Amino acid sequence: MRDLRVSVTDRCNLRCRYCMPAEGMEWLARSDLLTYVEIERIARVCVERFGFTGIRITGGEPTVRAHLPVLVEKLARLGTDLSLTTNGATLRLLADDLRAAGLRRINISLDSLRPETFLAVTRRDALPQVLDGIDAAIDAGLSPVKLNCVLIRGVNDGEIVDFATFGRERGVTVRFIEFMPLDADDGWSPRTVVPGAEVVAAIGAVYPLEPVEVRGPAPAERFRYLDGRGEIGVIASVTQSFCGSCDRVRLTAEGMFRNCLFTVKETDLRAVLRSGGSDDDLATAIVADVGTKWAGHSIGQVNFVRPDRSMSQIGG
Repeated sequence: MRDLRVSVTDRCNLRCRYCMPAEGMEWLARSDLLTYVEIERIARVCVERFGFTGIRITGGEPTVRAHLPVLVEKLARLGTDLSLTTNGATLRLLADDLRAAGLRRINISLDSLRPETFLAVTRRDALPQVLDGIDAAIDAGLSPVKLNCVLIRGVNDGEIVDFATFGRERGVTVRFIEFMPLDADDGWSPRTVVPGAEVVAAIGAVYPLEPVEVRGPAPAERFRYLDGRGEIGVIASVTQSFCGSCDRVRLTAEGMFRNCLFTVKETDLRAVLRSGGSDDDLATAIVADVGTKWAGHSIGQVNFVRPDRSMSQIGG
């Protein structure tokens, strides 16, 4: 499987402290963003020339981009595994339209089930809207619905079992993600990382688990409950990096192609498009960029170089 992550905007309706700084950000001009036609063209080249089988729409927050179902319909025609990552705050307004346009599954970011912690993390008192967005995704028939929870020591690591219980009760899969050095406030350190093994042990002590054997290139190591009530995922990108099997590339909202979440070099596909480049030109630029992909991100090592973009600017 080859997986393209497409960011459609750098804007967001929440201001999570780990995605954007407290003072805010300078947003991209509308003319700087790729159009839906341009996004579809790059995605089509990835699918037809390189056999990509997965596309995920991300942001910023993708639901703030106008007429998002139009893009979903365009990308759904490519016949890939199409998904979307959202904070869920306005999903009640869009879930049915996204499903009708061809979206089949969704990931919703949720880092706390406690109102005071949610407010501290997102700088918005919007937990009820996000919880309603989860219900809206289920009501619309999107499946599976997955929750992405970034665990941070001293912030939400006391909610691990709470999240597991929530997932079991709602019939959704919770994916626990190790905190990575892409936060806008530069607060990351090795001490803030909650290892995936700790997550599995904490949940397994309450709800016994067993590993799901086949992982492949997917980022999450999966564990199912022995009583049959679903599963969890653990993305241990810091303590157990999976760079060797990673098959994901990213396209930022302004058309920069990135072969790794942590790359410090990008290829400007928008320039190729807007200078009249052909599909062959796009394919050549993509091949050249992928050819420079590092062997690994080197987090925690002396040679690690942190990207100058935060997660909201890169796309999830």
